[in-house]
This record gives sequence, structure tokens and C-alpha cells, in this order.
Amino acid sequence: MQGRQTKRWLRIVTMVAFTLVTTAWQASAADKKPSPGKDAAPGQGGNVAMVNGVPITQEAFDRSLGYAKEQFSKSGKPVDEAKMKEEVLNQLIGGELLYQESKKAGIQIDDKTVEDQMAQWKKQFPTEDDYKKALKGMNLTEDLMRSDMKRGLSLEKFITEKFVNKTAIPEKEIKQFYDSHPDMFKQLEQVKASHILIKVKPDATQAEQDEALKKIKEIQAKQKKGEDFAELAKNSSECPSSSKGGDLGYFSRGQMVPPFEAAAFALKPGEVSDIVKTEFGYHLIKVTDKKPESTIPFDQIKDRLAQYLKQEKVQKEIKETVEGLKKTGKVEIFLKTKP
Repeated sequence: MQGRQTKRWLRIVTMVAFTLVTTAWQASAADKKPSPGKDAAPGQGGNVAMVNGVPITQEAFDRSLGYAKEQFSKSGKPVDEAKMKEEVLNQLIGGELLYQESKKAGIQIDDKTVEDQMAQWKKQFPTEDDYKKALKGMNLTEDLMRSDMKRGLSLEKFITEKFVNKTAIPEKEIKQFYDSHPDMFKQLEQVKASHILIKVKPDATQAEQDEALKKIKEIQAKQKKGEDFAELAKNSSECPSSSKGGDLGYFSRGQMVPPFEAAAFALKPGEVSDIVKTEFGYHLIKVTDKKPESTIPFDQIKDRLAQYLKQEKVQKEIKETVEGLKKTGKVEIFLKTKP
């Protein structure tokens, strides 16, 4: 279990530190005569930077920038183009510096490991055509992708050996963090509820609304006569939760629409609400359990907290190492980040 956890966040660390989806093929591309990209300085042959004599090409930069934009767009926040270009370039430079250090350290990745990684990646595509389209969309051949993966595995192994395996967080430090950040470990009040929903479309006519209200009133009458709430939900509710007897599980404030939330948190366990109208339609709500606000006990959270603190420390050490390598090495930047 420990190994899987380390692997999981190690991949996050490496992605944050220096984008692993980049540049194994840039040296190959540099052997050609690329036309200068729009962001490259005149006379630099399409390279956006040189790291100890190794080029970071415009093609590699554009690919990484495109990936960063795609990921950032999912957050729905506006993109600062100049800042993103600068950050992507810093990631590429950091990645190249660390890759050079991994070679100095004698890190070796055998072909079988690379092929296993390729096979795992390929499995995500339903067909061979989908796989080839994905490669084409990333401007990659299979050989270049294989090289890219080998580079990423080298970096991963280097970080594991140089940083992860040498980093430990004493329990005293974990406890100090826990005690000094009490708000991080609070669990909000929660309620467990089931409901029965009769849907009403946003553009429903008055007649349709009246018909939905009639249905929910008939169900309410059956419930008040003692019929089982879960069975009524299974037979009558128009929510997908009907298959589970209307069970919605536990939720905190802010997770449901306001009218539903207000009604649910006002009930005691075992109580059923009156008819509640929301933007989805008419509901009957039954609360089955409540959990008051509490603090997660230290013993329950300490292992996950140790992983978090270790990740933070490793990230800091990687950043400091990269900054040191920049000072001792030769890094030339040709990229224009501003118009």
C-alpha cells in the first residue's frame, strides 16, 4: 500500500515540478532544420532555450504549452498567456536539468520497462486507429513516444532515489502540523437523507406543474399511512437514487440546492419533510442520520498527513535543486513571453 501511495503522488510531484509530457524527442528534432517559431528569437533556429548546450525546441515548447492550456481550461479560469509561457518554459528547463543529472547519476531504464509502459498507455485506446490518431494529434511517432516515456521513467527513478527515498517526516513534525492547522481537519455537520422526486421541467406549463404536485401529494399520503419510504422511492421517484430507495448518502451544507438543504438539516433522524419544491421538481425528504461537526482524530489522519508533508518537502527540494543547477550550469533563454 505504501508503495502505491508513493507512486501516485510521485507522479503528481514530477508533473508539478517540470511537465513529464515533454521533450525526449527535442534532441532528435534539433538535428533537423526547424523553421523559427513565432516565439523564438531571431537567429536561434527555432529553439526557445539552451540548457548546458541541449536545445529546447519551439516544437517541444508548443506541445507543452498546448497541454498546459488544455489542463488549465478545465478550471474555467482566465489564462494569463505570458505567465503561462514563462511557467511552461521554466518547467522544461527544470526537466532538462534534472534529466541531465539523472544521466550523470547513471540512471538506466531497460527496454522491457519502457515496453510495459507503452503497453499500459496503449490500453486506454479502444482501437488501433484511436491510438494512431492520438499519436498524430500530439505530433508524435511511436518511436518518439517510446523515447519520451523512457525519459520520463528516468526522471521518475532519479527523483525516487535522490529525493523520495531519502525523505522522512518524523511523527513529532506531523503532530505539530496537525495541532497548528486545526481548521484543516474539521468535518462539517453532515446529514444522511433519502428522497422521492417528481420532476418538473423548467419550462413546464401550469397544468404540468399541477400534475406533478398531485403525484407527490398522493405519495405523501401513502407515506403518512405507514408505507415504507424506501419502497415508495423505488416505485415512484424520478431520481436515479430510486434504485437505492432514494438514498443520497451523507452530505454537508453547500452540496445541495438551498431549499432541499434547508429542509434536510431542519429534520431529525427518522423524520420526513413536507413537500419541498426546488428547481428539479417536488421532493419528500427523509433524514436517516446526522453527524455533528467534528475534528478528524490525529491517529486517523496521520498517515495521509505524513504523505502530504513528504510530498511538500520533496517538491521544495526539487525546486531548490533546479535553482541550484541553473546557477551552476549554462541556461540561455530565447523565448519572448510578451508581445
